[in-house]
Amino acid sequence: MVVPEGIIDVHTHAMADRLPDLAAHPGEWPSVERYSETNARIMRNGAVYREIDDRCWSAARRLRDMDAEGVAAQVVSPIPVTLCHEQPADGAAVLAAAQNDFLADLVAQAPGRLFALGAVPLQDPQRAVAELLRCVDELGFLGVEIGTRVGDVELNDPVLDPFFDAAADRGAFVLVHPVDLTLDPRLAKLGIGFGLGMPVETATAAAGLLTGRPRRPGMRLCLAHGGGALPQILPRLDRGMVLAGRGDEPAPSVRARELWCDSLTYESASLDLSVTRFGAGHVLLGTDYPFTARESPPGAVLDGVDASLAAAIRRDNALPLLDRIGATA
Repeated sequence: MVVPEGIIDVHTHAMADRLPDLAAHPGEWPSVERYSETNARIMRNGAVYREIDDRCWSAARRLRDMDAEGVAAQVVSPIPVTLCHEQPADGAAVLAAAQNDFLADLVAQAPGRLFALGAVPLQDPQRAVAELLRCVDELGFLGVEIGTRVGDVELNDPVLDPFFDAAADRGAFVLVHPVDLTLDPRLAKLGIGFGLGMPVETATAAAGLLTGRPRRPGMRLCLAHGGGALPQILPRLDRGMVLAGRGDEPAPSVRARELWCDSLTYESASLDLSVTRFGAGHVLLGTDYPFTARESPPGAVLDGVDASLAAAIRRDNALPLLDRIGATA
């Protein structure tokens, strides 16, 4: 399987034009109402959560957009509101499996152009491991997407070790993406949930990982949105470790270079900081296609960036990720 020349976008979202009926499962679940050939809406609690269109479910529509914008390949992942880590595990497992079946069908329509990250019911680590293994070993996915927390459980909690161990064993790519429903209500009231809440949520989850006990190496843990607010606060986290009497432990800024991030920062100065914190080889191009928050054209933030770094972020850094399943440049 050969990836054509061009941009590799590791942060895009996809969703079927229908979701399983979870009425028999306690919890609050998203659904989809299709109201035209090309348009639908995501519903939650009887209200419209988001309008979507066929860019979410049509491989042909995606490929037209990709060709128009010089995108060789996209990595597609679930829309975060559908992860439902805070809901009962039974329904979340059904929803994750259905989404993964859809994503498998979507990428099968465009070999070498579309790749997938699946969903897992992370609130039940054993089920999450089983679905991760299905995604990677059976469906041929690169890995999975997870939220920044699981209800009240943080990502550094030992209860999630079986999941992270399995991801490390398989060398899976794990995209950590904030979910707007879990943000501080204060920020929503101020109207800055997108601008501040999501970056802070990502930074909080990552800071917990970087100041907690090390986990097994092997997976690629990638933070959405340039790592959120983490790059800016890493020196303060380092100082906090010293003040807490933990200065003999590896500093969070050192451990951060084990992580990856995408390039979705909207301006080059912020991208420069992400490159400094995570390393030039650990930044991957991401756009948030197909939503209004997306970067357009893909890679616009790289204008004026050193040519070799821009080439690495646009494509080269992602090639080892795709090579994992036999795609080659």
